[in-house]
Amino acid sequence: MSGTVGMVLALAAGTYAFRLVGPALHGRVELPDRVRVLLSAGAVVLLVALLATGALTEGGGFAGWARPAGVAVGGVLAWHRAPFVLVVLGAAATTAVLRAVGVA
Repeated sequence: MSGTVGMVLALAAGTYAFRLVGPALHGRVELPDRVRVLLSAGAVVLLVALLATGALTEGGGFAGWARPAGVAVGGVLAWHRAPFVLVVLGAAATTAVLRAVGVA
């Protein structure tokens, strides 16, 4: 068995164990309020980092200006509580128009 397959199996087992521990310890472990706040902030930071990586990079380099502009338009529409379909279509249309006029 290769090292990669072994690592994937180990990570899968660890993930499954974490999923089992959550419900098993739900009523038994009480987290301090400070830890809850930090966990919430950590989740937000992780999601923002994933968004930034997906919006700004492609193939290890800068994705160009069209994609971040589309993401920004989608973010503004979501901020103004536009329907989800409008957010997606607005972001896609912005990116498509910018790429059509030559903005990479």
